[in-house]
Amino acid sequence: MDTQNPSAPPRSRSRLAANNHPNRRCESGVGGLVHDNSRHTARFTVIGNHLAQHPELSGLAIGLGVYIQSLPAGARVDIKTLTARFPEGATRIAAALRELEAHGYLRRERQRIPGGRIVTRTVSCNQPGSRTGDAPEPRAVTRKQERAPRKQLPAVPRPVCPSPKLLRMATDLLAGLRRHDSRLLLSESDTAHLAPGVAAWLEREVSPTAVREALTAELPREPLHRPAALLAHRLASGLPPAPPFRPAAPPPPVRHRLQNCHGCDRGFRSPLPGLCRDCRLDRAL
Repeated sequence: MDTQNPSAPPRSRSRLAANNHPNRRCESGVGGLVHDNSRHTARFTVIGNHLAQHPELSGLAIGLGVYIQSLPAGARVDIKTLTARFPEGATRIAAALRELEAHGYLRRERQRIPGGRIVTRTVSCNQPGSRTGDAPEPRAVTRKQERAPRKQLPAVPRPVCPSPKLLRMATDLLAGLRRHDSRLLLSESDTAHLAPGVAAWLEREVSPTAVREALTAELPREPLHRPAALLAHRLASGLPPAPPFRPAAPPPPVRHRLQNCHGCDRGFRSPLPGLCRDCRLDRAL
């Protein structure tokens, strides 16, 4: 018999017709979102809805989080670079980065690179807390480690007269040491601790060049784990003696104005008008 099976479709159909796709379904006359999606085959990034639909993050923070997750490893994501890329200002971008960091999508790690420099590396997390399960986020652990007490730096000499100009010269000298040796990159707190010691040297009539040479000469070849401690030791142990006492020069003699003598009309110098010395002697006799 040549009767065809009426239940068999004339041709195979796709599993979901275009109009029946769940992302395109919308009842007639009802408003709302309609997706017109196409499948990506190249240059795409998988973003979790926990970021794209985060209930607490601002729109700028979500956008930056998506942008950062789409970048390749090694890309720069500092505030200056992001400000040049997006129209929002540095203040708003910095606030958005802090939002992402607070919710675990970013964390900052300090690492020592060859040469002794310490750099800050930004780590993007596409699923915060996924490495440690329900444990506290790595950012919280990092902050706890940063608060760990450090051994105090050795004491440094103090200037007798710590003028602002002298301390500013000392601070500038310390900030420039890294140009002579990259290992002498000092933090702001270390510089504030060492500046009075440098000022004490400058106060004792030691030139800035001589102070710089005393601090940078014959440094050890091995890495300097805490260069500020080495500099503090050199400032204290190598402090030169105070310069010899020099008495102040006598003031110049006072030169009075020229007067005319009331007796002989001769000119003479005196603080007040009157008689010259000869006339005063004649009257005394």
